[in-house]
This record gives sequence, C-alpha cells and structure tokens, in this order.
Amino acid sequence: MNEDQPSVENGCVLWSNGMDLFKDAAERNNFLPTGLEGIDMLLGGGLRKGHLTEITGQSSSGKTQVCLYSASHVAARHMGVVLYLDTSNSFSPSRIAHIVDELPISLIKEPKDMRLKRVMSSIVCESVFDVFALFEVLDQLEASMNDKVNSGGNKICLLIIDSVSSLLAPIIGGKNSQGRSMMISVAMILKKLADKHNLSVLVTNHTVGGNGAPKPALGESWKAVPHVRLMISRDHGSNMYTATVLKHTLLASGRHMKFVVP
Repeated sequence: MNEDQPSVENGCVLWSNGMDLFKDAAERNNFLPTGLEGIDMLLGGGLRKGHLTEITGQSSSGKTQVCLYSASHVAARHMGVVLYLDTSNSFSPSRIAHIVDELPISLIKEPKDMRLKRVMSSIVCESVFDVFALFEVLDQLEASMNDKVNSGGNKICLLIIDSVSSLLAPIIGGKNSQGRSMMISVAMILKKLADKHNLSVLVTNHTVGGNGAPKPALGESWKAVPHVRLMISRDHGSNMYTATVLKHTLLASGRHMKFVVP
C-alpha cells in the first residue's frame, strides 16, 4: 500500500503517513475544527479556510449538529467570531451550552460559566428567511470585513448558512432564469468572501429523490460551487453518523468516516 494513501477498515478511512499531507497545513492554522473527530480526521483538520464546505443529507441526518458543533468549537478555542445565518429557526443556544459544557477543561482552561458567556458572545446568529435578506447580510458582512478596524480576535473566521438550499430552492424552480442568476450571485459572493478574507464558509443543503440514491439539491449549477461536499447520514436509532466525501480538492469521492454526536 502506498503510504500516502488511506486504507479502509470496517468501513472507515484510516490514514497512515498520508495524514502528514494535512498536518503541516493544520499547524499553520489553515483549518477550523468541527469538534466532531471523524469529520475532522476525514478532512485532515476540519473546515479549510478560504474554502466553501457543503454538508448535505436527508432530514434529521445531522447537518445542523455539524453546524452547531463547528460554531461552538471555533468560538471556544478563541479562533474568532462565528456568523451563523439561521434560515429555519434551527439554531439552539441550549444545544450550544450543552456542547460547550462537554469540552474538557484541558482544552479550555476557564470556569464553565465564563466559558459559555464568552462562546455565546463570539457566535452572532441572524435569522434569514429569504434570498433578499441573505444578500443584505452578505453585503453588510463584506463591508465590515473590508473595514480595516475589524481585525484580531474580533474578526469573523467562520460563516455558517443553515440551510442555503431553503433560501435558493424556491427561486430556481421551472424556467426562472433570474432565480438561477441570483443563486450564482450568492455562490460568487460566498467564494469571494472565503478567498479574500480567509474565511471558512459552511453551508448545508438538503437532498432530493431521483433514480437511485438521494442526491444534493440545487442541481448542476450549484454542484460546481463547493470546494468540499460531504454527505451525512445517521445510523438508524443511534448517535452514530457517517460522513462521505462527494467532492474534495484533494480526496477521491467515496472516502468516509464514522463519527459520534453525543
């Protein structure tokens, strides 16, 4: 076996020395952790800065859990501010509190009450219920990121949209070319923000039925947008999940890893 290639055991990807391909980049702070070990191992460190990562899956497959864990861990580890755009009232402060409470004291050395207060102050949640509101928020974000005063620990490092498909799917049905143009505009703004300001952008997307297995929504035009696309599924009746690579700049499709959501 080539030492720079992963092996598979019991359905899980196992890295040997190939993990070194990612470790150096992670040590240079090019990744933000999701806090879910299987996903972070699969992606070689977590959500890559400058990239747009999409989490897709069926209803109740764990997409929002990935978003909440990512927001919690990035904020808890003093990595910067998280902007969380909630499109379906799925953001849960109580779930954030539970996740933060589980963090080991060796990771975050501060009293739990102080930790939670700091984490919540570092996660900015805004409700966004249509694409026009999304454009407005993204325009404001770009203006604030261009402001030279916004720097250091107050800088937004992670942008989450849960879910982008609930905003875009209603405008791209039928022969509505204007809707598709708006979708592409959203994609261009998100990728520009990620690249110019070294953000990690994390979006969720639902799946649609078809001939065979469910596939990510929003069609072929959107398919080219994410740098990384993961399919999330949940083992029936358990807290065990599987993340499968559908698209990645470095990994072949089909690689997967189990992970647990406590």
